[in-house]
Amino acid sequence: MSHERLSCEKPFVGLPDGANLSGVTRIATVVPDRAGDRPLDYEVPVLLADRVGPGSRVKVPLRNREVSGMVIEVREEDASRTLKPIVSVQGDSPLIRPKLLGIARWIADYYCCALELAMACVLPQSVRSGEVPARSILHARALREFTGEEIEAIGRRAPRQADALRVVLAADGPRPLAALARGSGLQETAFRAIARNGWIALEPLTVGRDPYGGESFLPTSDLALNPSQSEALHAAIAALESPGESKPILLHGVTGSGKTEVYLQAIRAAIDRGRTALVLVPEISLTPQTVERFKARFAANQREVAVLHSHLSAGERRDEWHKIHSGGARIVIGARSAVFAPLDNLGIIIVDEEHETSYKQEEAPRYHARDVAVLRARTEPCAIILGTATPSLESWHNVARERYRLCTLPQRVDDRKMPVLRVLDLRRDARRGKGDAILSPAMERAIEGRIGRGEQVILFLNRRGFSTAMQCTACGEVCQCPNCSVSLTYHRDASSLVCHICGHARRAPKRCPACGDPAIRHGGVGTQKVEDAVQRLFPKARVARMDADSMGRKDAYRETLGAFRDGEIDILVGTQMIAKGLDFPNVTLVGIINADLGLHVPDFRAGERTFQLLTQVSGRAGRGDVEGEVVVQTFTPFSPSIQFARHHDFEGFADQELAFRHSFGFPPYSRMILITLRSQSQERADFCALTLSRKLKEGLPEGAICGDSAPAPLAKAKTYHRYQVSIRGPSGRALSRHVRAVLDALPMPEDVFAAVDVDPVSLL
Repeated sequence: MSHERLSCEKPFVGLPDGANLSGVTRIATVVPDRAGDRPLDYEVPVLLADRVGPGSRVKVPLRNREVSGMVIEVREEDASRTLKPIVSVQGDSPLIRPKLLGIARWIADYYCCALELAMACVLPQSVRSGEVPARSILHARALREFTGEEIEAIGRRAPRQADALRVVLAADGPRPLAALARGSGLQETAFRAIARNGWIALEPLTVGRDPYGGESFLPTSDLALNPSQSEALHAAIAALESPGESKPILLHGVTGSGKTEVYLQAIRAAIDRGRTALVLVPEISLTPQTVERFKARFAANQREVAVLHSHLSAGERRDEWHKIHSGGARIVIGARSAVFAPLDNLGIIIVDEEHETSYKQEEAPRYHARDVAVLRARTEPCAIILGTATPSLESWHNVARERYRLCTLPQRVDDRKMPVLRVLDLRRDARRGKGDAILSPAMERAIEGRIGRGEQVILFLNRRGFSTAMQCTACGEVCQCPNCSVSLTYHRDASSLVCHICGHARRAPKRCPACGDPAIRHGGVGTQKVEDAVQRLFPKARVARMDADSMGRKDAYRETLGAFRDGEIDILVGTQMIAKGLDFPNVTLVGIINADLGLHVPDFRAGERTFQLLTQVSGRAGRGDVEGEVVVQTFTPFSPSIQFARHHDFEGFADQELAFRHSFGFPPYSRMILITLRSQSQERADFCALTLSRKLKEGLPEGAICGDSAPAPLAKAKTYHRYQVSIRGPSGRALSRHVRAVLDALPMPEDVFAAVDVDPVSLL
């Protein structure tokens, strides 16, 4: 992927007035959208010179059309080349600031992707395209003062016009016309009539779309900190005051230990020093509760709290981004992509639940938001806190290497007890002939007791749908996806079979499609089936479900969590979106339906993910005055992941898992790149993977190891056959450059696609 600068062939005919004839030309290097990773040089017209700089969005001629692109460099050269000129500029100043542009270039280099893709991450599509307009609302304002006699005279002729005039005069400055009409009970026609008479002005004013504009937040005050929290806060303030000299802080606190209060007070310290703050959360489902806490704590300036995540409308995302870019927001909260928020004078970055795999982008560029946040903290420079109850082994290893500073919160706030975790061996139920029950008898009794006392219950299963497969008991046929190497999941609401990889759906058959026998049955359990069983067993309980199927509407997360917080839901069934970060004091029981789901997959991180998930889900219980209880159903009760989670022993788990990783040279003791080749032709995918593996083994960086090609664990997805090659070594940068060089020199058939995943979090 070369970065050569190419001259455009056709000269610009004619010079605008005021053109520079001094013999020196300003040259802009532009990366056009969707034109490959090939920066092109263009002349900067004199009339645009003050508006074009690194990070500017411009329109440029390319072949026979005009395309948008991003300026990455501006310089002066002798007028020895004839270049096409830039046509126009979007905005009066660069949209990407120099430090973020530098991060985009680092992402392109380290994560082996096109620079254009990296810059597309930094700038949201709604801003990049310029096609989403600002929202203007008609506002009313009085044009002059009126005496009481004048208003009375108007009232004798037109009483409603007089009432409308009084409403406008009572308002302090321009007010939205619709709001004035709604608040006064008058029709908008009355206001329009007095505008026609020349008494008031109706004028459109730009108003930002605020996703939380219709909500009010009760102010909260700083809470008293215990000694461990105070020590963590002092470390954060020290890093804030000497950002260039400080290390990232890993805040390892057990669930319910008050990490959020440390975040809030550290951000307060940054705001008091005139700095800004960025808060990253891993799940969109966590955003409403996080926003509520921050808007309540900073109630006096809650308009300065901006939100960025994928569930905002295009208009809301555009307006929130421009509010940040213009300096109107001092605190930004968001999911993965918010790491690129255009904040100036950044003082502190918070990465909550830093271990979460959802911080890793699944499509190119496959960046990890936590790692980009650490890079940004070093670039700005500013303080950064990585908070979690279950640190990733990479971050824990960085503590051991003294790259990170460790602060611990070993106890829950107010000395509340950690929940009691009971492990139920489902093999015993199977031996007693009760193996098909979704809830074991012990789980049923635990739920019944908690509901009977007016307490709330969370039931967790990390698999959506009603059942995981339909299988014929006569011939053994399983309904498979025609596009992927997985079985179809039965969704009862629509009576359909759905592939959770490609989205393929069809009606559920009443007879076996292979042999015609009606003895086709549902196998496995999904959240819909758990919800159905719970409603049947506890008919008086109010039950709700949170998963990707039930949370399709924009505000569904907020509404469901709000109802649960208000006590309108007794039992909440859900997937991993309810597993972390949520704080509901009346939840006293958490039930984990099947703890083995992610444990037996071909991925060396399977044990780590299972331990993290069990610990995080368990942490939702017992956050109030009543001691919590966690009931775990499993077929492998003696797995280290389950046993260490049972005793809330992260350090014991980490010591054992790191010893295993070290003995085999797996991350964090090495860096890894996973290259996946996919094609609708299995033979071509297989051949290209074999060739790539052979080429990668030539000239390997020192200490690197390249594996042989092999079918991916998910061998077929979305009609594409998939093969993988992995490479490991001590230097991630050296591996990235080696892989890029080999791929650049290795022409692939048009129907074979290579995906490069640097530091992968999943090998599937």
